[in-house]
Amino acid sequence: MTDLAKGQPLIEVSGLRVSRTSDERTLLSDVSFAVEAGRSLAIVGESGSGKSLTVRALFGLLPSGLEASGEVDLAGVRVSERPKELRRLRGSTVSLLLQDPFTLLNPLRPVGRQIADGLPRAKRTREEITRRLAEVGLSADVAERRPYELSGGMRQRVGLACALAGDPRVLVADEPTTALDVTTQAEVLDLIRRVQKERGMAFVLITHDLRVAFSMCDEVLVLYAGRTVEKGPADAVRGNSRHPYTRALLAAEPPLDRRLAVLPSVPGSVPAHDAVVGRCGFADRCALAADACRTGTPELRPAGPERWSACVKADAIAVTAAPEPAVAPAPVLADPAGPALLDVRGLTRTFRGAKRPALGGIDLRVAPGEAVGIVGESGSGKTTLARCVVGLERPDGGTITFDGTSYTDLRALGKADRARVLRGVQMVFQDPYSSLNPVRSVGAVLAEALRAAGRDGGKAEVAALLDLVGLSATVAARPPAGMSGGERQRVAIARAVAGRPRLLICDESVSALDVSVQAQILTLLADLRAALSMSLLFITHDLAVVRQITDRVYVMSDGVLREEGPTERVLDSPADPYTRRLLASLPRP
Repeated sequence: MTDLAKGQPLIEVSGLRVSRTSDERTLLSDVSFAVEAGRSLAIVGESGSGKSLTVRALFGLLPSGLEASGEVDLAGVRVSERPKELRRLRGSTVSLLLQDPFTLLNPLRPVGRQIADGLPRAKRTREEITRRLAEVGLSADVAERRPYELSGGMRQRVGLACALAGDPRVLVADEPTTALDVTTQAEVLDLIRRVQKERGMAFVLITHDLRVAFSMCDEVLVLYAGRTVEKGPADAVRGNSRHPYTRALLAAEPPLDRRLAVLPSVPGSVPAHDAVVGRCGFADRCALAADACRTGTPELRPAGPERWSACVKADAIAVTAAPEPAVAPAPVLADPAGPALLDVRGLTRTFRGAKRPALGGIDLRVAPGEAVGIVGESGSGKTTLARCVVGLERPDGGTITFDGTSYTDLRALGKADRARVLRGVQMVFQDPYSSLNPVRSVGAVLAEALRAAGRDGGKAEVAALLDLVGLSATVAARPPAGMSGGERQRVAIARAVAGRPRLLICDESVSALDVSVQAQILTLLADLRAALSMSLLFITHDLAVVRQITDRVYVMSDGVLREEGPTERVLDSPADPYTRRLLASLPRP
């Protein structure tokens, strides 16, 4: 292994560029950074900004048809000129931790054997595997279990153990906690931080979660449209950003301590790199844009000590305070003695082979026009409760009353009553791509939903439905695969509200979205709630999000309700220790 001079970065990237060989279009250009031993860098930006493309280029994992140029040094080795050397260094010098280790782990092999695959042959012993599991906070018996027998947090710990098996000097993590609930996220982040410091590794984090970026890393690099727009120490970038894009992303992050009258968002979406050549890529979305922003590509230039910005107004931005968004007035709470649109009493559900009930006698009510949240960790029973309400899960006991119709098993109702319930309550899922037919156009999907609601489903009605969720009528001709994540979620919401339901259930509907797109979807849901006089049951593990969208909140854990009340009271003065633990788990700078 190459010896490094003191202070020499373990990973150094200069002028990284990614282009498509078929038409020579550039996807990423002029990306440069360096990370020393024991230091950390977060690369942030919306989907399409070039974050994951940067990682693939570093590891030589670009798909066919793409090629990378520029200089990449790993532990003193110029791997950009020696691709065979890069293959040798994977695992031993630089290692990658991905968002979902389940896609990388063999579901049929015990995880202990998979950790052993990355160890030197002489160390492939039961004792060494036990030691590696202990390092990531897992017991020795986990070695004999298979990935599908583990929770999401445990799988991510196993993924980290696999990534560390070769004792790398550089760890790159691509969205490692996006799919985890708040407490599991905190545990995994603390684990990564501890292991990185103990081993003295260089750490590069790819994320769209700004709270995670600023809580984990020493420096932050902001990408937009395949270019670096800002770079600097994390505290400095967060406290006084020098680029309007960074400032807009920070403003779109929902605050935990107050509900905003309007949640700021960045209009539009990230353009392709070559679509904004010769001008600032952010100009069309920027409130500060001037003629100078459209007459040349702003160069990344110094903007203070260890600060860099690609904005012609960086100096002016530095001395201009970001506007403080208005706080929303306290919501008018529904009368607890008034009529309920949804009334759940004593609902129970136990899955075969489970050690405890998924639902242990849940009581919940939603009034007409009310927005109610359900928060809790993975496995708390939130989704099971929602699935029971819409008939996707059969409860063992209890009663669900929706709009005057009572049932335990929705499928046991008569045809007319069942149809009335299903028209009145609709559900939006976390991943719209898996809930939309990939081979049918958006127009065909929405026309079908309109016809199921008793309407003709013609082009005019489809166009009106798309307009209701902020999409152009031209979207109707596109398949789901040709859309961004935010656009797909808008289509999923459009399909759900096609029949004008009285209750919309959203199950983690914004958890996988960029912060700005998340803000747009939350605003859309609030607008639809008002326009359609609709109630909202919002399921999430993000306490800051539940603050922005709900009037009341239920806190669930292990299939039971731990606390319930007005959202403001529960988050400001939690009565239950479990709620306090959830609040304490949120990433903080």
